[in-house]
Amino acid sequence: MVNLTIHRDPHGQIVAFNLTGHADSGPYGSDLVCAAVSAVAFGSVNAVESLANLRLDVRQKDSGYLECAIPDHAAGSDLEKAQLILEAMLISMRTIEQSYGQYIRISD
Repeated sequence: MVNLTIHRDPHGQIVAFNLTGHADSGPYGSDLVCAAVSAVAFGSVNAVESLANLRLDVRQKDSGYLECAIPDHAAGSDLEKAQLILEAMLISMRTIEQSYGQYIRISD
């Protein structure tokens, strides 16, 4: 099972997220749920870096682990853009969860 955990500050802003686990919804190399989750997560990280001009603090371990955090210095319109992108990521992940809830769990 893939677990997505969203971390928010007291104002409700996303400050970090982490993904752990594997969907195991199909054979290795053909796992569509894992591919979808990975594409949404990495696409969102790339979008934050390209469109919000913020380099996220990214930690990856063995396959199945991704942790991303917004840097403490983020502010202004760059932070607003990053928030919009990360909230859009969460909506996409919830869409995946609606169809494939046995393979992905989201904690927000």
